[in-house]
Amino acid sequence: MNTSYKVGDLIYDGLIYDGMNTDLADLEFYRRWMPKNRDARILELCCGTGRLTIPIAKDGYDISGVDHTASMLAEAKAKASKEGCAIDFIEADIRTLDLPEKFDLIFIPFNSIHHLYKNEDLFKAFKVVKKHLKNGGLFLLDCFNPNIQFIADGEKEQKEIAQYTTRDGREILIKERMRYENKTQINRIEWHYYINGEFDSIQNLDMRLFFPQELDAYLKWNDFTIIHKFGGFDEEAFNDSSEKQVFVCV
Repeated sequence: MNTSYKVGDLIYDGLIYDGMNTDLADLEFYRRWMPKNRDARILELCCGTGRLTIPIAKDGYDISGVDHTASMLAEAKAKASKEGCAIDFIEADIRTLDLPEKFDLIFIPFNSIHHLYKNEDLFKAFKVVKKHLKNGGLFLLDCFNPNIQFIADGEKEQKEIAQYTTRDGREILIKERMRYENKTQINRIEWHYYINGEFDSIQNLDMRLFFPQELDAYLKWNDFTIIHKFGGFDEEAFNDSSEKQVFVCV
């Protein structure tokens, strides 16, 4: 979303993405906060390949998914069609999204706000949420709680983080190296891809880190009220050792 920082093309390959991201620990959390009324309108921002969108649609909700990556949306549409789900998938930038309707619940899952690299990017996205959220509607999001020790360890050596086979038969091995920029709060992550036993490329997964008090303040400055802040998807209290920041806002 900024020319200085980027996410590599292979990371946005739908089949490679789906092969790595099979965990649905967050799905039950988002399901718990869905409105009781199945006629409610739901909007997922940064929906990717529909990992959460499709199960929520199958629960009977009217949900739309927004993503700015055509390859991810193509995979989402194919999966939704296979499951018999009629979902409106929209290719758009969440900083400039302008839809004619408002929604009862909007969520940004799966650490996606880490790809909003500057404060102005984040604030634009928050304004889009405000514009599209009905009065009294809920806004949910999750992201990492920065772990300085984890970052420091990641700078020391390359680590293997994933090995799996995609649905089209590619054997994937990913090794990670990271470098943190104090000035920008960007964690410069490199994923080294090996496909079918051979080195393929180095792909960037740069992520802006948001520290807890900082993100709390940003939400409040953008007229959100934090009604819950959890340290994980089991809704445990946020504390020093929490890996996640999980918000429920109005």
